[in-house]
Amino acid sequence: MSSNHRVGAPILNKQEFIWIKDYLYKNAGIVLNDSKQAMVMGRLEKRLRHHGIDSYGEYFRQFGKPGFENETTMAIDLLTTNETYFFRESKHFDYLVERILPEQSAIKQFRVWSAASSSGEEAYTLAMLLAEHLRTRNWDITGTDISTRILEKARRGLYPAGAAEKIPQALLKKYCLKGTGEYDGFLLVAPELRSRVKFEYANLIGVLPELGTFDVIFLRNVMIYFDIETKQRLLERIVKYLNPGGYFFISHSESLSGMKTELQTIMPSIYRKALG
Repeated sequence: MSSNHRVGAPILNKQEFIWIKDYLYKNAGIVLNDSKQAMVMGRLEKRLRHHGIDSYGEYFRQFGKPGFENETTMAIDLLTTNETYFFRESKHFDYLVERILPEQSAIKQFRVWSAASSSGEEAYTLAMLLAEHLRTRNWDITGTDISTRILEKARRGLYPAGAAEKIPQALLKKYCLKGTGEYDGFLLVAPELRSRVKFEYANLIGVLPELGTFDVIFLRNVMIYFDIETKQRLLERIVKYLNPGGYFFISHSESLSGMKTELQTIMPSIYRKALG
């Protein structure tokens, strides 16, 4: 038993872990490997306490029952939320600024989708760069995530001051406000930036909302959680939202090798849809 496990707290047994693994796969496409049993316990134990439930099996049996829908969503949220930060994998943003933005038409609307936007840092990083390089031209950003709780956080655009660490100083000064009073120790993304970024709920393997099409799609640190069949299905669906000539970014730790795709490799982790 791990040293941080509370004495007397419920233990997640093997059968229960298999059940939640299966449930997550069916409902979110996510493959939990066997080393994640302690993580599941750690993230859900408070929810059992909150409901006065003393076994994981009993908690899971409530999933999908009338009156328990929000709790079911919250459990999926807790098990699928990933770490993110501003200017993560910065080479992607360098490529966007140096190669993609200069070739954009001044007339056409430029649209970017942050497909697993989590708490919004990726979407707001993109917004800072578009505001800086496309200025007042017609652009917008859509961020989607499976976690309704984390989307609320993204919409607020309020982050601990430590989150500013990777934001270039000039952009930080221009596009972020320093919190005062009760928000001391926080930074707030400027309202004019927040107004250009829309956050929506989307389960990437479920029915997707009407989003329109995009010139750039970021789908980073998502496919690492999926098996090859789910990855293939996901890729086929997402690429339909990419305009001809549009760019597709995945994480440096991911690859599309072995997958059927119409995308052309520009460099590792950066792909492009053919123009024709």
